[in-house]
Amino acid sequence: MSLIEEIKQRAKKQLKTIVLPEAEDVRILQATEQVLKEQYAKIVLVGDREIIEQKAKENSLSIKGAEIVDPNHSEKYEEYVNLLYELRKNKGMTLEKAKELVKDPVYYGMLMVKDEKTEADGLVSGAVHSTSDTLRPALQILKTAPNTRLVSAFFVMVVPNCDYGEKGTFIFADSGLNENPDAESLSEIAISSSKSFQQLVGKEPKVAMLSYSTYGSAKSEWTEKVKEATQLVKEKERELLVDGELQLDAAIVPEVSAMKAPESPLKGEANVLIFPNLDTGNIGYKLVQRLAKAEAYGPLCQGISKPVNDLSRGCSSQDIAGVIAITAVQAQIK
Repeated sequence: MSLIEEIKQRAKKQLKTIVLPEAEDVRILQATEQVLKEQYAKIVLVGDREIIEQKAKENSLSIKGAEIVDPNHSEKYEEYVNLLYELRKNKGMTLEKAKELVKDPVYYGMLMVKDEKTEADGLVSGAVHSTSDTLRPALQILKTAPNTRLVSAFFVMVVPNCDYGEKGTFIFADSGLNENPDAESLSEIAISSSKSFQQLVGKEPKVAMLSYSTYGSAKSEWTEKVKEATQLVKEKERELLVDGELQLDAAIVPEVSAMKAPESPLKGEANVLIFPNLDTGNIGYKLVQRLAKAEAYGPLCQGISKPVNDLSRGCSSQDIAGVIAITAVQAQIK
């Protein structure tokens, strides 16, 4: 059974309600049909009811069982306007601006997740919206989780016919949010990602702090940052299996590790790959996705008080269905 199928089975054990605020996109409706058919989450579609139902009909999609909420005709509209105003008035929010924003399906969806009287447990967006347009309202409305220093984003990568990592499964981070994290931030990304790996994959995380250098084979401010971040992780999480700075091959190929880093506790078996910046993380996941035909689920978010996950705008309906399953399992853990 593949990782995503295992996650779907876990999601079925305690059904959670996931909000989809891009319901006028056909891929979202296709994913909704799949989720409802396989019965691993409840779905709330946010948008214009007439457009949603028409697009479903035009594409012969069955979305029966999904709740459809139109912000423009919602009985909760005024309540949510006041909720958003109260949450943000100290940041300059006005009632007029709140009235405008609540009509936005992403903002409305976030308020549903915030509202303790609803059964909305998480939200998935990004098929149409940019990462910033998804995460800005998440941070404004849901805030960060307790004891969280940094919100970051990761991808679950499932590489077919691959013996590296956890039978071809990896977490890549940060591949979607933090552009150039300093050593402290990089250490927080590593720790959060190790916990996400444990929660989603259920195996021991083995964390590699990646660089173009292995154990000082090159030296610059960039390699020193990774080296410092590695030391910070070791100080914060003494039981975590982590090493760096390491080149990718020394991190995931046992034979190369034996040559380049014979004393590495990872022994070339890393399954959580921490990239030094967003350039490398984003390029890395796209290379593996396209050239190795890997499944790429994300950007998934860690550090927000409720499960909110982003999508690549190039995602397929299968990708969306997989991220919905992951979000449901995250909600179970929350």
